[in-house]
Amino acid sequence: AANHQALQHMLSESAWSERAVLDQVAQDAHRLLGGQADSSLLIDESGIPKKGGHSVGVGRQWCGQLGKVENCQVGVFAALGCGTDVTLIDERLFLPERWTEDPKRCQAAGIPDTRREFKRKQDLALEMIMHARQQGIGFAWVGFDGFYGSDPALLRALEERGEVFVGDVHSDQRIYLADPQPLVPPVAPRGRPPTRRQAQIPAIRVDHWVAQQPLEAWRRVTLRDGTQGPLQVEVLHQRVWLWDGEEAQAHCWHLIVRREIGDPTEIKYSLSNAPVDTPPARLAFMQGQRYWIERALQQAKQDVGLGDYRVRGWRGWHHHMALVMMAMLFTLEERRLHHQTRPLLSGTDIRALLNQLLPRRDTTLAEVLRQMERRHRKRQAATDSARRRKQLNE
Repeated sequence: AANHQALQHMLSESAWSERAVLDQVAQDAHRLLGGQADSSLLIDESGIPKKGGHSVGVGRQWCGQLGKVENCQVGVFAALGCGTDVTLIDERLFLPERWTEDPKRCQAAGIPDTRREFKRKQDLALEMIMHARQQGIGFAWVGFDGFYGSDPALLRALEERGEVFVGDVHSDQRIYLADPQPLVPPVAPRGRPPTRRQAQIPAIRVDHWVAQQPLEAWRRVTLRDGTQGPLQVEVLHQRVWLWDGEEAQAHCWHLIVRREIGDPTEIKYSLSNAPVDTPPARLAFMQGQRYWIERALQQAKQDVGLGDYRVRGWRGWHHHMALVMMAMLFTLEERRLHHQTRPLLSGTDIRALLNQLLPRRDTTLAEVLRQMERRHRKRQAATDSARRRKQLNE
């Protein structure tokens, strides 16, 4: 009971700064993964199911873990990645409006006065991107899914700050195939004079444009080596214009469309303001790197307990997330340190070893190593089998 009380006090009551921990994690992650041509800052959110209505930020909202609207807390997360290595470095807890409009509820949950203003998830994402830059974290581009990529305000804010982005968009995203040259129409002989700009050409949905493209327009590219061999996809590339209906000028960006070779109905659409001469294969690679933050969140839940906490207040939630990210960084460093001798080392393996090496010992070290070797043999056999099946099907 004493240990449990001490842990709860450290999480929920102790005044240590989670921001100082997170910033140190980000700096250490930068040392490992930052400042390279393939370094990227990846944004995603994660819902954590919760019962009741007292946990800070809880409410009925979309929960990706469950795939439906459910009672949960939602965190927006940032990860630093390079190649196949990635680790979480920052977070923001999303507060629905029914929370920010209720001062007593905010007070009871310990939400600081300065954090009670409602902010969209896209606004929280921009905060983390700007904070990472202010810290000197090195990344070549920012990647995010269609929820964030379909928000014109976020894309234009990144453009204004000189940030390169690769953001997924939805199939109904409207694009222009030439500069729409928005203008205020001339004054008509009758009626009120127009004040709003109008595009000079019609827009088209991205999925409608893709459906019009010939088969030979698709190009096969290799994204990376996967467990089943080289991961190949087919891509379309086009320079397109985006206009939000208000701006004086439209933006000319890259449209990169990707489909799976085995399932051509699985299509991803992305926009990027990368330099004009960026090759389509490079854009496809940048687009594909967003996969790694999904893996990072999955590993954080499986290996270091991102969703396993019993705290209700603001301070406890942020303390827990800071410790999770510190643990993730540790597992990343251990995997990199032992990559040559233990290429299949996982967070599960590291946790099992720590259970043996730390004071509480449930089994012998020899047994822990035997079980780890067994897991590695199974993993390697599954990888080899998948590669053979792929080769037979080609």
